[in-house]
Amino acid sequence: MLEIARYEAERRLKGTVALAVGLGILSLFFIAFFPSFADIDMDSYMEAFPPAAQEAFGIASLDTIEGFLAVEIYNFVWLLLLGLYVAYVAAGTIAEDVERDRMDMLLSLPVSRTRVLTEKFAALFVPIGVLNVVVPIAVYAGVLAIGESVDPVDLVMVHLLSIPYLLACAAIGLVLSTVVDRADVAKRIAIAAVFVLFLIDSISASTEGLEWVGNVSPTAYYDPTAVLVESSYDLTGAAVLLAATVALVIVSQYQFRRSDIGT
Repeated sequence: MLEIARYEAERRLKGTVALAVGLGILSLFFIAFFPSFADIDMDSYMEAFPPAAQEAFGIASLDTIEGFLAVEIYNFVWLLLLGLYVAYVAAGTIAEDVERDRMDMLLSLPVSRTRVLTEKFAALFVPIGVLNVVVPIAVYAGVLAIGESVDPVDLVMVHLLSIPYLLACAAIGLVLSTVVDRADVAKRIAIAAVFVLFLIDSISASTEGLEWVGNVSPTAYYDPTAVLVESSYDLTGAAVLLAATVALVIVSQYQFRRSDIGT
C-alpha cells in the first residue's frame, strides 16, 4: 500500500530539503534587517503604499517583529511565492507522466487511476510538511538572535494554518495537471491561476462593495498578519480550504478517470 506515494515522496525529498534550507537562510537574511528599521518613521512608510498593496502583503505594523515577519516572510514568501510553487509542482504530477509516456506503464500495473492520482497528491505533503518544520525553527532562532521575541504559539499556528492553504493551491495545480496534457503549459497556467486569485483577493478587499469577490481566492482564508500580530486563528477558513482541497481532488479524479491516455 502507498507504494506510489512513497516513491514520489522519496523522489521529492532531496529537492525539498534544499528548498527548506534556502528558505530558512532567506528568512534569517530578512530578520537581520529588522534592527535597521528602528530609525525609520514606519507610519509614514506604511501610508506610502496604496490600499491594494497594503491588503496584498498584510502591511499592518512594520515597527514590531511580528508585523515585520508577516509582511517580509509570510505574506510574500509563504503566501505568494510558496503558493505559486506548490501549484507549479502539483501541475506536473500527472501531466509530466502522461507527456513522457510513463503513465501508460504505471497504469499497466494493477492500480486504479484514482489511486495513482490520490497517492501522487499525497506525496506533496512531504515538501509542505518539511518546509513547515524547518523554516519556523530558523525564524524563531533568527528572532532570538537579534534580541527580539515572538510568541512561539503564534509562530506554530501561522505554519499549521498555512498547510490547508498550500494544499488548496496544490489542488488547483492538480486539476490543471489532469486537464492539460503538456506539463509546461499546465505549470504555467497553475502559476497564473494562483497569482490571479491572489490579485483578485487583494484588489477586491480594498474596493468597497466588492469584498465578496475575493472569497473565490484561497488567500481570503489564510491571513498570516492576523495570526502573528493579533493572535487570531481563522479555523473556519482552514476548514473551508480543506473542503475546497477535497472537492478539487475529486474533480481531478473524475477528469483523470475519463481522460484518454492510451490505456
